[in-house]
Amino acid sequence: MASFLQSFVDPRKNWLAKQHMKTLSSRLRRYGLRYDDLYDPYYELDIKEALSRLPREIVDARNQRLKRAMDLSMKHEYLPDDLQAMQTPFRSYLQEMLALVSFYIFFRLKIDSFYLHFSSYLQSCRLQSCT
Repeated sequence: MASFLQSFVDPRKNWLAKQHMKTLSSRLRRYGLRYDDLYDPYYELDIKEALSRLPREIVDARNQRLKRAMDLSMKHEYLPDDLQAMQTPFRSYLQEMLALVSFYIFFRLKIDSFYLHFSSYLQSCRLQSCT
């Protein structure tokens, strides 16, 4: 079942997914954005944490791309064609750090749940020894 769903969204195997990627790529190129720029750090705390762990140069480049895109959008203009050709909309800079942050949070939750379970176990042992 999972392989069927993966083949359904894989652009190499599905024509509709390929068309979607092509359209998304052209729209991102028009404004000089990358796909990772679309993540909102105010909506998802994992994104905010991942952005805070990235090097300052990468975050500054992201902010500059977002400012340029907002400026172009307000002016109802697009990037010049020569700059659009240089854009790499699906070159990721956030996914690895986001996976690391998600793993860290998952691991932290597991440790906290173990500690909670262990401390309640110790409390129950103390209560039983007192009576």
